[in-house]
Amino acid sequence: MGLTANSTGSGAVDRGLHIEKTSPDERVIALAGNPNVGKSTVFNELTGLNQHTGNWPGKTVTNAQGRCTHNRIPYILVDIPGTYSLMAHSAEEEVARDFICFGEPDAVVVVCDATCLERNMNLVLQTMEITSRVVVCVNLMDEAKRKGIRVNLEQLSDNLGVPVVGASARSGKGLQELMDEVEAVTAGRRECRPSRIRYLPVVEEAIRRLEPAVSARLGDRLNSRWVSLQLLDCEETLKETMTEYLGLSLWNDPVIAEKIKQAKTSLLEHDISEDRLKDIVVSCVILRAEEVCMDAVACGQGGYSRWDRKIDRVLTNKWVGIPLMLLLLVVVFWITITGANYPSELLTGGLFWVGDRLSDFLGWAGAPAWLQGALVDGVYRVLAWVVAVMLPPMAIFFPLFTLLEDSGYLPRIAFNLDKYFKKACACGKHALTMCMGFGCNAAGIVGCRIIDSPRERLIATITNNFVPCNGRFAPPYKRQQNGRRIRLSPYGHVRGKSENWRRH
Repeated sequence: MGLTANSTGSGAVDRGLHIEKTSPDERVIALAGNPNVGKSTVFNELTGLNQHTGNWPGKTVTNAQGRCTHNRIPYILVDIPGTYSLMAHSAEEEVARDFICFGEPDAVVVVCDATCLERNMNLVLQTMEITSRVVVCVNLMDEAKRKGIRVNLEQLSDNLGVPVVGASARSGKGLQELMDEVEAVTAGRRECRPSRIRYLPVVEEAIRRLEPAVSARLGDRLNSRWVSLQLLDCEETLKETMTEYLGLSLWNDPVIAEKIKQAKTSLLEHDISEDRLKDIVVSCVILRAEEVCMDAVACGQGGYSRWDRKIDRVLTNKWVGIPLMLLLLVVVFWITITGANYPSELLTGGLFWVGDRLSDFLGWAGAPAWLQGALVDGVYRVLAWVVAVMLPPMAIFFPLFTLLEDSGYLPRIAFNLDKYFKKACACGKHALTMCMGFGCNAAGIVGCRIIDSPRERLIATITNNFVPCNGRFAPPYKRQQNGRRIRLSPYGHVRGKSENWRRH
């Protein structure tokens, strides 16, 4: 993932990502946000069909780029992967962090969910540590209103020090105001003064030791405070990327190396190891997120989430949650298998009737037996069998699975089973991919991308091959009556009257 500038004119250094500008006036906007906050909806509403997708260089992480024009100013929107954090625990987080930090976008729009704003503030605060050109889009304002949640956008903007815009992307509300703020920020008409996360005094002292020397080397290329914090405990991938981007290694600079040594010694004197430093940083970010939202978010209906919490206590209870989960999955499988029999029977009858007519036609035309066997039994009947067997259960199972996901039940299943899967060196998300494998092994294996750890992802990919999907069920032509073979539906039920079948 080299740091190459493939774009024309000034603007984003795309770090290997091909961003082709049609004019020097185009402005590159990074679109960030947690998963499932409506980020893609905002992206699609702004860009329409003027977009294309690809993979980040060296990563199997999808990126989407699109163009839009606002007040005659052209923009390139880059939809970076949805992530909860920029601390790079996964490939998605690494890609998001690196593009915000080293991609040099003209501005970053962070899309948040108005119904759980405090959780979304973690990403906002981490983004503001890297760049000051941030616009916060509080999406799903209509959903928040329905739940009785009031968001004071002006107060939130004052707390953060950056523009905040409310929106309901599904209906297109607020998107014009969002682009107005983006235009003001990129043009320099709106001054952004992001609020700073306050760490423990000993950590702040360590940052103060490093920052002057780091600032002298960096100039305006990167945020010196953020870089100073990373120097105290930097991951190898970030170290390599930063060195490539800057064209020099800060760790090899004698002055900075001495300052790093002094800062780490000071931290160790207060019993702050590298692991504890990470915990302190995360804790301070969470506390700051709570502080930001304290006077900006109000719930008109006291206890609006009371029912959600009661349901959580039941569904995640170690004595009740797992039996309920097993019962629900059994119901889903029963509906899938029982419901698939009827459409499968219709498809089998219709498709194999056509096969019989095709065989009769070839016999009438005088085609040799080997040609009939190749075309009818070898091609058509195999294809018809796959469609009749696999299409109906997949058409039932995956919509039911989608309903469970939309209701928020699947994350609770992963939570319930995480402890037990950990004993097998896996994780709770592995259970979700195994369940998908009952519908289709290919879908279950593709779904393994939700697992962050490469090792656990590999374990899930290998073991999911052994899940018996519906395509592995026994063929239907098994039962015999009076020497005649009976056609069965894919799940073993007798399909109507018996028929004589020609053996090829």
